[in-house]
Amino acid sequence: MSAGDQKNGGDKPEDTLPVADVWPEVERAECLARGAALKWASGVFCRPENLERLSQYRKRESQRTASIHSRLKSMVQSYLEGVGWGLEQLREARAELKEVSHALKKSGLESNQNTEGVKSLERLREVSVNHRQLLAAVSNLPRLYSVRSMVLETERLVESRRLLEAHARLMDLEHWQDDILWQLHGAAGSSLSAEDQELVAKYFSGVGQLVDALGKELWAVVSSALALARQNPTPFVSAVRIVEREEALDRALLEERGGTRGNIRPLPPGRPRCWRACFFQVLEEAVSARFRSVSYLHTRGPGLAGHLSALQHGIMADLATVRHLLEHCVPPHYHLTGAYLRASHHCLHAHLAQVSSWDLESGEIFAVLNWVLHIYNSPDMMGDPELVAELEKQELGPLISTEGLDQLQNKYVQSVRKSVSEWMHKALQVELQDWQRDQEPDTDHEGFYQTSLPTIITQMLEENARVALMIGESLRDQTIQMGLYEMENLLNRFREALVEFGKEHRRDPSNNKNKFYLHYLLASISNCIILKKSTESLQQQQSSRSAGQFSRTPPNPLAALDRAVRRACRLVMDKLLLDLQPFLPGLLTRPWLVQGDPTPKLCCVLERHLELYSRVRPPCQQRLQEEAQWLMVVEYVRALMQKRLVCRSAEERKQLAQQMIQDDQQFREILHGLEGEGSVPEVNPLALLPVLADFIRLKDPGMLTLEVSGLATKYPDISEEHVSVLLDIRGDVSRDIRGAVLDLLEQSAPPLPAGYRPIFTDILVPPSTMAFCLPTAKCA
Repeated sequence: MSAGDQKNGGDKPEDTLPVADVWPEVERAECLARGAALKWASGVFCRPENLERLSQYRKRESQRTASIHSRLKSMVQSYLEGVGWGLEQLREARAELKEVSHALKKSGLESNQNTEGVKSLERLREVSVNHRQLLAAVSNLPRLYSVRSMVLETERLVESRRLLEAHARLMDLEHWQDDILWQLHGAAGSSLSAEDQELVAKYFSGVGQLVDALGKELWAVVSSALALARQNPTPFVSAVRIVEREEALDRALLEERGGTRGNIRPLPPGRPRCWRACFFQVLEEAVSARFRSVSYLHTRGPGLAGHLSALQHGIMADLATVRHLLEHCVPPHYHLTGAYLRASHHCLHAHLAQVSSWDLESGEIFAVLNWVLHIYNSPDMMGDPELVAELEKQELGPLISTEGLDQLQNKYVQSVRKSVSEWMHKALQVELQDWQRDQEPDTDHEGFYQTSLPTIITQMLEENARVALMIGESLRDQTIQMGLYEMENLLNRFREALVEFGKEHRRDPSNNKNKFYLHYLLASISNCIILKKSTESLQQQQSSRSAGQFSRTPPNPLAALDRAVRRACRLVMDKLLLDLQPFLPGLLTRPWLVQGDPTPKLCCVLERHLELYSRVRPPCQQRLQEEAQWLMVVEYVRALMQKRLVCRSAEERKQLAQQMIQDDQQFREILHGLEGEGSVPEVNPLALLPVLADFIRLKDPGMLTLEVSGLATKYPDISEEHVSVLLDIRGDVSRDIRGAVLDLLEQSAPPLPAGYRPIFTDILVPPSTMAFCLPTAKCA
């Protein structure tokens, strides 16, 4: 060690520690850096060619080290500057804190010295307050002494309805009271004590009573404004002026309080009074009272329409008074007509809602609906051109809501339905009693049978539809729909009554009560035709948009009518068959072949029935005639199929055919009218008799195959059994010809054409009476 080193080392303090002892992380970081450098160097200089660039590597690393050192120095320098600035700020803050602390101590000392001076001023403040109170009392003594007398005088003015003078005195009293309260408030320097407020309120208690009395008189005048306007509108004008004064005073007081800064002057007792709002409230209550005076007198039952009419006249009379008299007594901004319209509309709305909740009959509901939907909005009421503009401004809405109207209409339809159902039941009972009468049914101007049933039903349904249309198409459609439901129910009961009527007649056909059984059946058919026309007319009246409005299955009275007509026609045919039955066993027998009996008797019965059928309205008249023709031919062929007569020779076959032709001619003479009326069916049953006669009269049995082929072509429903019976009746057909004919019929069996009405299907062939038969191929 050199002397210089010893000298430097001797100057170093003994307590200075190495850097590694202070920051162990530095030594660790240095070791890591050295290790990384060695690793890098061993990797780079392991190749001889890299040793040549050693100087370059050294230079680059030296530059990098210098750059790092400079940045470290810059960072440390910046850190040291910041620390120095912070220390300087701390020193300045400590100096300022010392100054503030010194000032606070000095202020505390001065405050303690002033406390004694403030205590000496308290007495002076109390004297000042008492002085101001005494000054206020002395200045208000004249007013205070005159309060009682002014209150009494104002009371007399109110009682005598000198309202303007009374209100002027009242305003003076209120002004005095307000001034005294304000002076006391200012003298106290803060809010008044409860004791002072109670003292002033007690002394001016008569003022509050005067306000109430004046208000009572004002509202009495306003509520009777409609009556006063026709006699002497002066009190009403005075009342309006007082209301406007009070409204202006309220507004001025509120503006004064709103614009005052600092010490706010309190509102006088009872302010703001809002008498203008009270004016309109009293007006609405007056309108409601006028409604109550007529709303509950004779409003139930038939008196409801008169009650609504009285409401109409009362409202319009009051409106005329308001528009022509009262409107000129109030400021324009009152819009008194609109206020009355609004009040009357609200009262009407409430009253009609109450009326709608009652258990009303159909006539009462009609009166309400007609009044609401038509009269109220008509030119005679609110539809007046001078009122329409005012109503639009008010936006009052409907008298009864859409839901309320729907409920009323539903109640109306249900009430009408109940009445219609009862009337239909009574009409049906009368009809059933008419069927038991010992005389023919009545006839109309065309000579057709009819009873009172269709007239009652038709008039009732049409009248209900006409009345409902006066309300609107929707109600008309609902009423018609209801009527069609009831019509369908009636027709179902009518058909059941027809069935019972027929059963009763079959149990005792000779009963005198059933003497005109057929006549009333025919009248029932005519009635159904009239009801069908009425039903179609009602259906045509319904608007097209109402088709999908009803959730229930739509009524089908036409189908019920068709069922009733079919049942009645069947009973008529049963009656014809019953009258023909005694003569049918003698038909197509040997006595018939010789004498021609009982064909004339059958013709008489048929002719009598056809004559009665002419009393039935078309098209059922033609339908009955056709059915009678079919019945006669079917029964005739059925008698032929009984094989009561089997020919023994060609002469008998000829005689049988001739007799059948004669019978056919007699039937045609009776039924001659059918051929000219355009209603003869495609297959005329009368044409069958000549065809069968030709089949029996045919001389050559070999031609039967061709004849049967033509017969099957005309009447495809003819069966092998029917042809076999015809062959048996001829009595000259061999087994071979029979087999050939039946085989041809079996092979050719054509299908029934569209629109063809079978005739042989209804004719059953009786079973054979043979004890046994040979097991031929045909039998098998």
